[in-house]
Order: sequence, then C-alpha cells, then structure tokens
Amino acid sequence: MAVFVLDKRKKPLMPCSEKRARQLVERGRAVVHKMRPFSIRLKDRLAGESSFQPLHVKIDPGSKTTGLAVVREDEQKPENQSVLSLFELIHRGFQIKQALEQRRAFRRRRRSQLRYRPARFNNRTKPTGWLPPSLQHRVDTTVAWVKRLIKLAPISGIQKELVRFDTQMLENPEISGVEYQQGTLLGYEVREYLLEKWGRECAYCGEQNVPLEIEHIYPRSKGGSSRVSNLTLSCHACNQGKDNMPIEAFFEQDKGLKTRLKKNGKSSGKQLERVLKQCKKPLCDAAAVNVTRWCLFTRLKQTGLPVKTSTGGKTKFNRQRLGIPKTHALDAACVGPVDLIQNWKQPTLQIKASGRGSYQRTRLDRFGFPRGYLMRQKSVKGFQTGDLVKAEVPSGKKEGTHTGRIAIRKTGSFNIQTGSQIIQGINWKYCTLIQRGDGYGYHNISTN
Repeated sequence: MAVFVLDKRKKPLMPCSEKRARQLVERGRAVVHKMRPFSIRLKDRLAGESSFQPLHVKIDPGSKTTGLAVVREDEQKPENQSVLSLFELIHRGFQIKQALEQRRAFRRRRRSQLRYRPARFNNRTKPTGWLPPSLQHRVDTTVAWVKRLIKLAPISGIQKELVRFDTQMLENPEISGVEYQQGTLLGYEVREYLLEKWGRECAYCGEQNVPLEIEHIYPRSKGGSSRVSNLTLSCHACNQGKDNMPIEAFFEQDKGLKTRLKKNGKSSGKQLERVLKQCKKPLCDAAAVNVTRWCLFTRLKQTGLPVKTSTGGKTKFNRQRLGIPKTHALDAACVGPVDLIQNWKQPTLQIKASGRGSYQRTRLDRFGFPRGYLMRQKSVKGFQTGDLVKAEVPSGKKEGTHTGRIAIRKTGSFNIQTGSQIIQGINWKYCTLIQRGDGYGYHNISTN
C-alpha cells in the first residue's frame, strides 16, 4: 500500500512506497502526519517543486459497504493503471435506523405516560432532495472520505459506478408493455443481483468456483413464479437433480446432494433453512442503492473534479477478464475503461463507521425502563472512546502488544477492540495514544 505524502504546508504530493517513507522519517526529513490512512509530511519541500501524475479515486457504491480505490494512470495510455491504495468503507445505516425507531418508541411512551395525548400527525414538508437519515449517512460518509483522499493525494478525477437495480423488474421479470412503461424504465441485471444475494455459490450444496445456473426454488410446473424471491443459483448437478421436485423433497431424497453437502462441510437441515430464509429477503439493499446513486453523483460533482460514471456490467467484465478476485475495493479499481491493472495484490484498509458517541446517558431494558447509567465525562486519563491506542502489557494473561480502538471506563481499566477480538481490562498506564478518534474504526485485511 502506498504512503500518502504532504509538503511542509500540508499540500498533497505524489504518494511514495513504504520503504521510501521509512527512509524519509529515519533521516529526519519527514514526520508522521496521520496513522490511518498512513501519511507523512515533508519538512523541506513544497508542492510547486514537484511533478505530478494523473491520479483518480474510483468508487463502487453499495448499501452496506462501499469500495474505494486510488489508482495512478499511465500518461501515455490511461487504460493502463496501477493501484496505490484500496479501502472498504462499512456503513452503519442499519444501526441509525434502529436508533431512530427506538427513539420514536420512547417518545410515544412518554406522550401517553401521564395522560392521553392525541397523535401528532406528520404534516411537515420535507425539503427537495431529502433522504432518510440511514440513506443520507451512506452519501455523507462516502463524500467525506473522497474529500479526505483529495487532501492526501493530488487527485485529478473521480470515477463512479452508477449501480442500478430495477426493483420492479426484479419483482416481476416478465413485466412489459404499458404496465412497465408506467413504472421505472431503468435497466436491471437479475443474474448480478442473484450472485450478490446468494454469495456467488450454489444455494443447495454450497459449491463455489463452478458455473451457476438460475433455478426456480418452487418449480413453475407446480405454480412457482419467476419473481426474484423465487429465484436462486445452483450448480448444474443440483439443477438437474432437483428438476421439478419440491425443495423439501429434494433435500430429503437426493443422494448426490447429500454427498456434495458432506464434501463442503454443510448440514442438510441448516442449508434448507438458509434457502427458505434467504428467498424471503426483501429488496431493501437494491432500493437503497437506487435512491442514493444520483444524490451521491451530484455531491461528488460539487468537489470541483471531473466525475465519470460506468456500469456494473463493465466493472464485472473488467474484473473477470483480468482474473481479479471479487471484493468491494477491487471492484472499485475495475470501474471504468481499463485494459491493465497492476499492483492490486495489496492489503485493503477496512474503515468501519462507528459514530462519535451518543447523547443517551441511560441504558434501558426491553420494556423501556432504566437499567444503568453512563458517566457524563467524555475523557478519562487523557483518553476518549474511539481513540486509536497501542497497549504494551508486560505480564499476565493479556501480555503482549495490542493496537486498536479503545472504549474508556471511569476506573481507568479500558477495553481495546482489535481487528478480531475485544481485549478487556487494560490499565490506562499501558496505553499510548496513536491517533484521536474520528468516528471510524480501522483494520487491515489481506487480498488473496
């Protein structure tokens, strides 16, 4: 992963390699500017003294995770690109929705606690372009990180995948004519949607890296429809073995399926339960992407940089042609016109939106009554919840070096959330501050 470089006035310069950054810091020519994403600041150079190459930020928006990639284009042939940094931004729209629903329930309880008060109807007008907070969060966090990357690197353009799922045709692929013309006229890719929904594996036996065929869960010959909720993906063996059998009978009687399930380490009962549960999954993710895609495009144009769009089909074609594995960050690197992508085998910085805390000072039980109270002070021994710290424990069960996001306690015994676990009861004396909390948690993941 490349290291971002700033001049002595905090203007962005061309990124450098990790080895070069280490040499600059050791020789005293640079200081560490920020740990996540890692960037350094030079002491003896200005932006006007340097030359620049074309850099682009590529975006693959999603409902739960958005992929970001910083790439350098070849000046002679822009289709030849080299990946400098990969990011995966995990949104917290679902948590925001839950918090708002809980707050609404508390308000209703308070309004009727002392005396009956009639319902207050929602007769307020919403401004043009209003989005629900859970969706607005997806747009705001994506734009915020694009602006952050613009401050760290001399970005010359933005490329965005204009993801779209036509929910009307996903619900009923056979819709046509006037009935369809009166609805949404946007394109759709049922196969791509099914690949995302079923995890790119056979829904019945769990086989991966094999050709997958679209399959009706409940056979059409026995009244099953072609709605997306009745469609799944299966390997050729499962598709032929199931034929027009009910899914319950297929899992109970087919010996070949049982052999494949045993080979893949899966249970017949759990796999059947997963299929029945997954087929009822709503289209909320596709709707969230549809609603936010144009709003995100408009906000990106306000950065003043040229913004280009591409299709999801083009991204998938580039990824499969170049033999690149499927991840959100690598999908972002494949957005737009691409002939060659170099240096894509590098770690991805996973960025999880965690918020900056809560005004709520009371913890409630499931009936809405107080069960505990939180301390009011935001800082303990110079640390705040969300700070990135390094804890060096000399002895005991927690002996070792732990780096992660901290959760403070009034006693001075803190919790540290690393990439894979939460380590409890770390004394504040062993902790060293690396970076102040900014509302995000960071974790490096490797790309195979």
